[in-house]
Amino acid sequence: MGMGIGWVIIATVLAAAGGVLGALAMRAEKPGRAAFLWMALASGAQLMALGWRGSLRGQCPLGDLGEICLFLAWSLTLFYLVTGTTYRLSLLGVFTAPLVVILQVIALIPGSFEAGVSRAESVDPWRETHAALSVLSYGALALAAVAGVMFFVLNRRLKSRQLSGGLVQGMPSVNRLVKAMARIALVGWIVLTVGVLAGLLMKSGTFNIHLMVATITWVLYAVLLGIYFVRGMPGRHLAIGLTSLFILSLFVFAKL
Repeated sequence: MGMGIGWVIIATVLAAAGGVLGALAMRAEKPGRAAFLWMALASGAQLMALGWRGSLRGQCPLGDLGEICLFLAWSLTLFYLVTGTTYRLSLLGVFTAPLVVILQVIALIPGSFEAGVSRAESVDPWRETHAALSVLSYGALALAAVAGVMFFVLNRRLKSRQLSGGLVQGMPSVNRLVKAMARIALVGWIVLTVGVLAGLLMKSGTFNIHLMVATITWVLYAVLLGIYFVRGMPGRHLAIGLTSLFILSLFVFAKL
């Protein structure tokens, strides 16, 4: 397990460096792309670690706590890298990096990765698709929640007229942040939709607890996003909804 764990440690250090350097650049009122570059390197190390666990299992590495946390950290990093360029939210990395580090630190706790893993004799492609896309969607939903936290910080500073410093200077406008927050959550919901459909096609044909939780999460996000896109919703309410739903779903997910 030595080299595999080494990749997890490297990914954790790189993500932490991205967050620290991004925060320092923010305080100097020069947001730059430090967080983005270091998070990109962390993503590469995460892929190496996932490849290590996947080669041991002979299937998607989602069989224990360490693999789930690592996969979720990679998904969150991936969506940040895509979103940071698409919506010009480079400062989002400063808020994303701590969550990625926490997930990977949990993965590094002794016992999080099962020892003596045996390769699977047969693989159900629908089950693999369901598991992978469900956890992948959590990366986007987590990023939407992180963007919600950014909204709270920006909104509070604007209301208190604290307009100086790199934090406000590096953030997008409130309207752009709200739109990005909703669109990121929508992408996560679409990915989760495919994951739930794949779950219904699994060979077992049983509606297990994993699929049930994914379906409940899908319904709750569908209601929230439906209200936002059809009837409209204040940015503050959307941020509260996205943050609360992610925390709630993550607690349930952690118990599986």
